Amino acid sequence: MAYTLITANRNYSSWSLRPWVLMKALGIPFADRLEPFTKPSNYDEFRAFSPTGQVPVLVDGETTVWDSLGIALYLADRHPGVWPEDAAAKAWGACVVAEMHGGFSALRNDCTMNVGVRVSPKPMRPALLRDVARIREIFEQGLDRFGGPWLAGERFSVVDAFFAPVAFRIRTYGLDVGRGQAWVDHVLASEPMRQWEAEALLESWREESHEAELAEAGAITADFRAPPR
Repeated sequence: MAYTLITANRNYSSWSLRPWVLMKALGIPFADRLEPFTKPSNYDEFRAFSPTGQVPVLVDGETTVWDSLGIALYLADRHPGVWPEDAAAKAWGACVVAEMHGGFSALRNDCTMNVGVRVSPKPMRPALLRDVARIREIFEQGLDRFGGPWLAGERFSVVDAFFAPVAFRIRTYGLDVGRGQAWVDHVLASEPMRQWEAEALLESWREESHEAELAEAGAITADFRAPPR
């Protein structure tokens, strides 16, 4: 079984992080192919390997699987450990994974992912405050119900993978997630997340539209990325 996982810039691509960190954490081997964002729309170039013109994409021989949730479901049929084993944790996990995949638009729009910076955010609009409150609720509920240190119990699962980009956003913008910070600290300290971050900090290219979104989010207080080339 020889997978190739196609992702984009470590600094920016939150959707890419989900299957990447899942496969790394579960020890599922893959060839790592990075296709960077080079302009506001990479649709035409990405259509060469992705039906949607977006990343991530998993290639398994003659099979192409796109979308982070589609990839997770595909892997779950072939590898143990993608979902929590406990039935209650699996049911809860399926709900919050779907919720993250289809919701939290204010968090995505107002707090763009950029691993290598720290930002003093602008005053949060009500929709963002609701998203952050719901994130806090999910984190605290998962830790309380299933005992931690991961969101659905003692073992890393797809639930943690789908919220991993949120952990970077929480750190970047200093968002308050209450007792859920324990999970944020735990996942950021994990080896796969540390590897992703290290690679993000080495990236020297900048993409104009992503940087514009960052400027709209607030004032940059620290930038740990390699200097732009």
